[in-house]
Amino acid sequence: MSELIKNGAIGDDEWILVRYPTIPEDVEKQAGKPVQFKLTGAEAASAERIASVEIPAGPVIVPLAVWLARRAELAPRLAVGKLGVWLASFELVEDLVASLDDINALPVIALDFPKFIDGRGFSSAALLRTRYAYRNELRAIGDVLRDQLYFMQRCGFDAWTLRADRSASDALASFKDFSDPYQGAADDPQPLWRRHARS
Repeated sequence: MSELIKNGAIGDDEWILVRYPTIPEDVEKQAGKPVQFKLTGAEAASAERIASVEIPAGPVIVPLAVWLARRAELAPRLAVGKLGVWLASFELVEDLVASLDDINALPVIALDFPKFIDGRGFSSAALLRTRYAYRNELRAIGDVLRDQLYFMQRCGFDAWTLRADRSASDALASFKDFSDPYQGAADDPQPLWRRHARS
């Protein structure tokens, strides 16, 4: 079972992550090799697949394409703070921002990491925190590993659902891997040379 890390501690997850129904997908090939990633801006799912997504009762985090296609149905949940949205690594933050009057109406936004080597979620997190001033929970889901947590925090993540085969208690130690970062980032825009006075 996956474990949630939030506010520097392991906790229970009240949110239900809604995924698309699984279907066998054709393996796309380019130059005879399987394509590793979908292109940024690609379509996430067909209209039929979006319509077939079952949304349970309670606080849910739905895919971006489901939110965009079924906004009228989901608006009452958003109004009472029981709706979050997750984006695939190839989906655009701008599409989510354009769909809302205020991005901070969402209590949680999750960014999916389909594979350890797909780092587009880092950029999406930094955009949400810096350009769009998102202040609520920003969660990493998918192939989330201990080695990434410190850098995800620097980009603006404050919650992580670890891969099911990983230990959350071991992952907590990763936040102490580095004592004082040199560069500015979403978690602290001041670089080291501005944070420390020289004598």
